[in-house]
Amino acid sequence: MPHHRRRSRLRRALAIAGTASLLLFAGGRAVGPLYSRFGLAADSWPLQQERLFSPPPEMLLGPPSELLPSPRPQSSPKANIPFPRRLLPPPQFEEDRDQSPPQLEEDHDQSPSQQEEDAVLLPDREVLVLASDARGAGNALCTFQGGALSPARALGRLPGPGRHAYLCLLPDSEEPLQPRLVLSSSSAAAPATDSSKLLNWNESLVFDSSILHGGDVLLFAKGPISRKGIIRTAVANVQCIYRDTSDGTESSFPAITAAQQIIRCHPPPTPLSSGKSEFSVTISLNGQEPIPTLATYNPHQFSLSMTHKRNLICACTMVRNIAKFLPEWVLYHSAVGVEQFFLYDNGSEDDLAEEVAHLKSSGIEISTVAWPWTKTQEAGLSHCAAMHQRSCQWMAFIDVDEFIFSPKWNLSEKPSRSMLEALVSVDPHIGQIYLPCHDFGPSGQTTHPPEGVLQGYTCRLDKALRHKSMVHLDAVDDSLVNVVHHFTLKSGFSYMWKLVPFVNHYKYQAWTEFKSKFKRRVSTYVADWLDPVNLDSKDRAPGLGVDPVEPAGWADRFCEVRDNTMQEVSRRWFGTGFRGRGPNWS
Repeated sequence: MPHHRRRSRLRRALAIAGTASLLLFAGGRAVGPLYSRFGLAADSWPLQQERLFSPPPEMLLGPPSELLPSPRPQSSPKANIPFPRRLLPPPQFEEDRDQSPPQLEEDHDQSPSQQEEDAVLLPDREVLVLASDARGAGNALCTFQGGALSPARALGRLPGPGRHAYLCLLPDSEEPLQPRLVLSSSSAAAPATDSSKLLNWNESLVFDSSILHGGDVLLFAKGPISRKGIIRTAVANVQCIYRDTSDGTESSFPAITAAQQIIRCHPPPTPLSSGKSEFSVTISLNGQEPIPTLATYNPHQFSLSMTHKRNLICACTMVRNIAKFLPEWVLYHSAVGVEQFFLYDNGSEDDLAEEVAHLKSSGIEISTVAWPWTKTQEAGLSHCAAMHQRSCQWMAFIDVDEFIFSPKWNLSEKPSRSMLEALVSVDPHIGQIYLPCHDFGPSGQTTHPPEGVLQGYTCRLDKALRHKSMVHLDAVDDSLVNVVHHFTLKSGFSYMWKLVPFVNHYKYQAWTEFKSKFKRRVSTYVADWLDPVNLDSKDRAPGLGVDPVEPAGWADRFCEVRDNTMQEVSRRWFGTGFRGRGPNWS
């Protein structure tokens, strides 16, 4: 770990109380390869008539006001180097990078300075650790100063600098101090010797970074920007700070935009970055001391995907423990027009990797991004929109329990990719299409229906209370502001509403599935189910309260309209008991 970050943490000595958790990261390469499309027999589908309407105020979740771009940066007095606007080397793409985690090296003979790791204290006594050298595999351990050991679960390779993430529990007997990551087979699993306090997720923290095509640097920061993107200071007073880890030299420039958890920065000037392999990067507000950071900037390492074509329609979502639902969601949307899928994995503990591998082997273009950060859904979707602009024109930002559907498709004997193509056949100034969401209830189910979501849930609420969006990535504002349901658009672009297609949202499933929502919600600005706030919010289950106890009559709740249309269509298209299993799926 860069030495200046160690000194920075010692200066800040975070006060940590109560239960906590740590997350371990190890160095590695960014995910890169893309896969061939999954082909299904298709009929043509004529462009359907559009029905436009103005949303009622309660449906349109107004995005926060984005901040104006800052003036072109001038050199910081510390740097004293003229700042040319984008003089980075061209991206160096690598096709078909190996995504399997590298094996942990037998590093117990190395000195502590060669094994330094960053670590973050998360909720629920979990620890996330970042290591500067390449590590991986599932046989790792966290060792603590008191001698306690805790298994470290590999979460995958992170975007940006390409570190690997590991999660372990903080033993009750241990203080929240820096752990060490070792092989479980190592005969020298000595206790950690670093007495630095852990960074605390409950404090301000720059937690990741990514380089965009063209040179801009995205920083992902928790804490300095208040709820829904209203920053506490003018964007010109937000400074992006690059620090040479070898000699401590700093160069700082005003941020371009700063909203929600995203700060867009100019890259450092070429004279500063030439010959350097890595910088620490963070921000400061109003001239105050820079906030703690885990983020680095490597001018020679890009996390952009290599692609030979730009797909018309892609889908992006954040996931956690949804493996058994994934095949049904992916194969359905692939059949109606989605060409590529991006899954931001928020620490899954199920068979997600196995299901993704199986989908890839069937020809589906799908990839997983490790995104272990707690309650950062908006930031993850911003990352997805920014990093995949060159490989996708339109992106559907929908969850794995949400299915785009039109009753008109009931007239077709087979699904066709032209179905969603018709949806995005709009005027060039349309940058976003809003689709109303129909929320389905348990429909009498007491356990997960063996026939799958589409055929098992057939009763819903009458009115659409929320919406989701199809977004043209060229139209997304540079601030990347979003409220999950939609993005802020650049000047010159506008949105449109459509009544059909709409989104079937299988929100209130059988209690055995729904109760998992009480673990934690991923949105930054939505209260967790256990928090006794915003009890009347439409993001909550009406009348549920804050206790993870099945209410009386749950199986029959949220049932105002019997709707068997999707059930009938999916049976005709895919067969009874679809669940994402077909003739090419065992």
